[in-house]
Amino acid sequence: MKFSWIILTLLLICSWFYMEKRDGVRASVQPASNSQTQPNTTSRAAHPLASSMQAKLNYIEQNGRKARPDQRPTVLTEDEINDYVASGRVQLPKGVNKVRLQGTSGEVTAFLTVDFDKIREGQESSNPLMGLFSGVHDVTVNANAAGAGGQGRVHVNTVSLDGTEIPHMALQFFVDKYITSKYPNIGMDSKFQLPDKIDTATVGYHKLTVTQK
Repeated sequence: MKFSWIILTLLLICSWFYMEKRDGVRASVQPASNSQTQPNTTSRAAHPLASSMQAKLNYIEQNGRKARPDQRPTVLTEDEINDYVASGRVQLPKGVNKVRLQGTSGEVTAFLTVDFDKIREGQESSNPLMGLFSGVHDVTVNANAAGAGGQGRVHVNTVSLDGTEIPHMALQFFVDKYITSKYPNIGMDSKFQLPDKIDTATVGYHKLTVTQK
């Protein structure tokens, strides 16, 4: 499940954790696998729910390797997901400093702290709309997210900077130039294949329920 986003889909869900494996998208959000990037013991102790989340992610991956995966649902709670991200086990995209996710029925809201200068580094634009995307801001992204039939879909509804909603035209330009150009499968509307034989991913109130088939 991986923002819609990222920034956007990240994020968001099916957002950051189950994004498509291709094009390096999954690599940018998957748990660290070497000793240099693994959180230390102190960090683990400070984030007890992250271990629970990791165990569920391991189960999903192992279950997906079976010829006939167990179809009983796996429930990832909002608290587990947020603690997992806060623990440092997820490598956030460049420029994204903090992420907190909140789920309701079919919707995900992501609260982020974003350094747009880092995202735009090396890519200048003369478009005056890009003046909105500079410096460090608190960003709120609301999106519809769901997975069915092995396909994940994320539609970004609104994005706000410091409490002010970004005009659709400016947002579309930014996403096309700085996100879709790097990750072709990610945009205002994203569709991707779910990994590990995940059949459905359902966003509920403060939880994400996954089934495999």
